Amino acid sequence: MSILGIVRIAMKSLLRNKTRTFLTMLGIIIGVAAVITMLAIGQGAKQIVEDQVNSMGTNVVMVSSNFSRSNVRQAAGEGNLLTIGDVNAIKNELDGVLYASPVYNSWGQLKFEGNNWRGSIMGVDSDYFFIREMDVSQGELFYSSDVENATKVCVIGKTVADNLFPDTNPIGKIMRIRNIPFTIRGVLVPKGQNVMGRDQDDIVVAPYTTVYQRLLGRHWRMMSIIVSAQSRDYIHILQQDILNLLQNRHPGTTAEEFIVNSQTELAETASRVSDTMTILLASIAGISLLVGGIGIMNIMLVSVTERVKEIGIRRAVGAGKRDVLLQFIIEAVAISLIGGLIGIALGVGAARLVGNAMNWSIAVTLWSVLLSVGFSMAIGIFFGWYPARKAANQNLIDALRYE
Repeated sequence: MSILGIVRIAMKSLLRNKTRTFLTMLGIIIGVAAVITMLAIGQGAKQIVEDQVNSMGTNVVMVSSNFSRSNVRQAAGEGNLLTIGDVNAIKNELDGVLYASPVYNSWGQLKFEGNNWRGSIMGVDSDYFFIREMDVSQGELFYSSDVENATKVCVIGKTVADNLFPDTNPIGKIMRIRNIPFTIRGVLVPKGQNVMGRDQDDIVVAPYTTVYQRLLGRHWRMMSIIVSAQSRDYIHILQQDILNLLQNRHPGTTAEEFIVNSQTELAETASRVSDTMTILLASIAGISLLVGGIGIMNIMLVSVTERVKEIGIRRAVGAGKRDVLLQFIIEAVAISLIGGLIGIALGVGAARLVGNAMNWSIAVTLWSVLLSVGFSMAIGIFFGWYPARKAANQNLIDALRYE
């Protein structure tokens, strides 16, 4: 008998009992939909993390003091080892450095007329904007001359602008930071949340000289350094060069007293965590596919028992064992394949629904679709083989006499 004829007979057998066929498919439908949804959410989460890491800038190296290794100095009020001289040395003495800027972080009360807001305050050099690839949606950035002269100017993030200037253009307005007046030069282009979930737009950025002299207390001057390498190839070499330079500039210190991390390391770590979570979620969802496969085998075994006489008649009129074997395997594969296609549609819809409901980015990839279809077909063949083999090996005489 031709393959086409066997397929036709197999499909007629499935359509003969539509309700049972659909219920048999249900396990595969749910399993594939769950796998597609979990993979889409996992890939979307990975893309979000990558975008947030990239928003930190290009080829970035971050330098700070390791306070946990500087307890003696910290007790003496000197926990922070880094100085502005270190920034200049990194910028001028090391190869592969494109930009470098000190970073002073603080918090403070922000006021404009009757509006109040407590936000993050950063003191940086003008290089910081190039390192972090920051630009303004309104106004302009401050310049190196503002840093040299400790000018009381700043740029603000969208969150600060929305809360202090809901109905006013903030450019040129005087905002008080800890009761010290600062002129607003610009509003930064929104960046959203970072990897840690912090709002990157809830920020005021001012010249570090101004922040250092006007806003920071004598004993609370925690400074870090942010550096941009000329290319990705320089990053690992630059990290070691920075460590060596800092140890030379601060006699008696060790490499453990400084933390030099790169954006690449952060991105790789975040990607590994995201991949692990995606695999875990997909594996859990894949269990339902296995359950669906067991359901197919159970129903196919019942079907073989119900159709023993039909098998005997087919064998008596010339059908061989191969024809019977193929028929039952095709039935199992058809159930898995159709269920898999329905599951893909439901999975894509469910992923989009979750993405819209929770404001997440989702990513349905081609490989996840092909994986689900291939896996569902493999389940059909694997769990359909034993019932099909049992049907093909029925004794002809016993089958014809079966009631």
